Amino acid sequence: MHPVAVVFAVIGGFLFLFLLSGIRIVNEYERGVVFRLGRLVGARGPGIFYVIPIIERMVKMDLRVVALDVPKQEVITRDNVTVRVNAVCYFRVFDPCNAVVQVQHYWIATSQMAQTTLRSVLGECELDHLLSDREAINHRLQKIIDEATDPWGVKVTAVEVKDVELPTEMQRAIARQAEAEREKRAKIIAAEGEFQASKQLAEAAKIIGATPPSLQLRFLQTLAEIATENNSTTIFPVPIDLFEAFLKRTSDAPASDPPAAPTM
Repeated sequence: MHPVAVVFAVIGGFLFLFLLSGIRIVNEYERGVVFRLGRLVGARGPGIFYVIPIIERMVKMDLRVVALDVPKQEVITRDNVTVRVNAVCYFRVFDPCNAVVQVQHYWIATSQMAQTTLRSVLGECELDHLLSDREAINHRLQKIIDEATDPWGVKVTAVEVKDVELPTEMQRAIARQAEAEREKRAKIIAAEGEFQASKQLAEAAKIIGATPPSLQLRFLQTLAEIATENNSTTIFPVPIDLFEAFLKRTSDAPASDPPAAPTM
């Protein structure tokens, strides 16, 4: 083969490979941000497309949701309690062009924004609010971080506070508070039971007072319950009501005739 033909064949092979190097394939969950001579062209994909070698450059962006673990932050709450809090932030890129052009390393920027927002928001909350109203705090964190990252083309879908680590002294104080609260509830429930029982006893007393024979029946029932137990001695109180009939009969009897005066 002629040397010139060999040179042209080699140059043609390199040129063919050079042109093939411009083929790009991106997955369904990815987009390719293309720059032409340093200027933004736009996002391409998914699928296969061509990028002009040397003239154009592509940056691949992942559009899937990212679960970002926010490291533990030491926070002083509004009521001067020091706690350590960590969280998880869920976000995704919705505008790949802004995620490349507007911010450098959007992942690190979002992480730093989540950490600073976590400290500032929890520093405005009291400890009781932090422990009891976690949903409202999560919603507020998500809203603030999402507004800050929106110009970067990043959408924060959720922020969840995972763990609140309290000092040992505060844990003991909360345990004592919970125990006192349980005792308070127990006493309130017992008092309500006594109140309801007193109302029922008052109604029963009214019914028994209106029908005296029912009192005797209740008395006999109590004796029957006592007799069922293995008692060697049974105290049998006799109500005074049993003698009312005899006392009444004695008081109603006519008085005996006075003795006759002696005759002279």
